[in-house]
Amino acid sequence: MILFVQLLLAHLIGDFVLQPNAWVANKMQHKHKSVYLYAHILLHGILAWLFSWSWSFAGYALLLALLHGLIDLLKLYLQKPQTQRYWLLGDQLLHLISIGAMVLLYEKTNLNLYTLDQRVWLYTTGVLFLTTPASIIIKNIISIWTPAQPNQPDEPTDLQNAGKYIGILERLFVYFFVVAGNFASIGFLMAAKSIFRFGDLTQAKDRHLTEYVLIGTLISFGMAIAVGYLTLCCLPYFF
Repeated sequence: MILFVQLLLAHLIGDFVLQPNAWVANKMQHKHKSVYLYAHILLHGILAWLFSWSWSFAGYALLLALLHGLIDLLKLYLQKPQTQRYWLLGDQLLHLISIGAMVLLYEKTNLNLYTLDQRVWLYTTGVLFLTTPASIIIKNIISIWTPAQPNQPDEPTDLQNAGKYIGILERLFVYFFVVAGNFASIGFLMAAKSIFRFGDLTQAKDRHLTEYVLIGTLISFGMAIAVGYLTLCCLPYFF
């Protein structure tokens, strides 16, 4: 595990701290012809070797650097301006997998030692339910109270689907607070949201909109709390 952390630290330094924006722009423009791509690969190999603190890891560091370069090339050729943010996440996920694989290979770890904890299924189900499924359920519940939409201006004043993602994030926060037993943070989260929403609701001068937002928020928080408690109740059966 310590080797994974060391290599992760080396990766973060090489990919974010020691990679100037000029390198990134040059790689995006010239792709495999960019000299900075190969400098970036070399830097990752050196950092991985240094942070492993072992002479015997040199060959594995070289292989890890080559894998890093292949992943970067894949991203450079397949990403588009509209999918760039998704490729950033996918790129980092692939790098993490390659680091993990290299650690297992170097330490000759038997994969049978890493059995999947049964509780993972319970947590995953709770988290997944509180994302899109919960959003759809809440939207249908409060649809009968949806306020009339005013005439929309030519330019949107809010982020696309921002409300949906805010709801998902707040439910996930509440869920993990409940599972961790940190109930005080739920009140802090509700207070923070109320403060940010206060300006919008007072400017709207619409009691209907205020009640609509309040109902949606309470249902969202209540659903997350209920799923969190249900998870806690089911945990004894997953040991």
